[in-house]
Amino acid sequence: MWLGTIGVTIFSLTLPFTRMAVAELNPVLVALGRAVVAALCSAVLLWWMGAPRPTATQLRALLITSLGVVIGFPVFSSIAMRYVPASHGAIVLGILPLATALVGALRFKERPSPGFWITALAGSAIVVGFALWQGGGELHAADLALFVAVIAAALGYAEGGRLSQTMGGQQVISWALVLSMPVLLPVTLWLGWRYGVSASPKAWIGFGYVSLFSMFIGFFFWYKGLALGGIARVGQVQLLQPFLTLIGAALILGEAPDARNILFALAVIAVVAIGRRMTIRR
Repeated sequence: MWLGTIGVTIFSLTLPFTRMAVAELNPVLVALGRAVVAALCSAVLLWWMGAPRPTATQLRALLITSLGVVIGFPVFSSIAMRYVPASHGAIVLGILPLATALVGALRFKERPSPGFWITALAGSAIVVGFALWQGGGELHAADLALFVAVIAAALGYAEGGRLSQTMGGQQVISWALVLSMPVLLPVTLWLGWRYGVSASPKAWIGFGYVSLFSMFIGFFFWYKGLALGGIARVGQVQLLQPFLTLIGAALILGEAPDARNILFALAVIAVVAIGRRMTIRR
């Protein structure tokens, strides 16, 4: 649980720093470019560790992980951050623990108890209610992009967390990044040429954080936690992420947290405290 909490704390600043970057840079360039930077670091790490090449079975899981957390989540969350505040995105992404638990249950035969599902659904209902309230009774395009990002992240989290039981969290995210390089590098270079890379130091600081921490270092802790504690249970730590992101958005972007936003975040945190006590068979 502590390893998962450290990972979530690192991930919680992803939206504020992404918003800093996409304010001046193309959002898809930010999403794919951060993976390229992290992949270069991963190649060095794998060489230094003398990591063995993945087996055919591991390669299939790594490709799913890559599609989820290297491409899917960064692209759609970056697009959403062009149109909504980081504080809004933080609470919408609160539905991610339910999605992660659902993938873990369907794909890897984890069996959460009915009480677990009730608490997870309650937390997700709070999140959807928040999005509808902010959107005046309807979901905006940015909310739909965030929901797609949630699905992508859930697939990548569950698949990578399971694979970490045999490969280790560092190797999982590193291989997922390196395997994506043949596709990401030429696309990133073209996007840089097409849309330009001229930006202020503030935007590049945001890009640097999401490249090194959100896309690389955070997964060391996150996948190890999922491997040790189970995808469904440790995945519930993500319900703390909205509150942590609200704090980050206030400190980094100056987005003053609305009292009602804080109430929504506190309601989600209360669900985590209950959900942690529920039985999950592995």
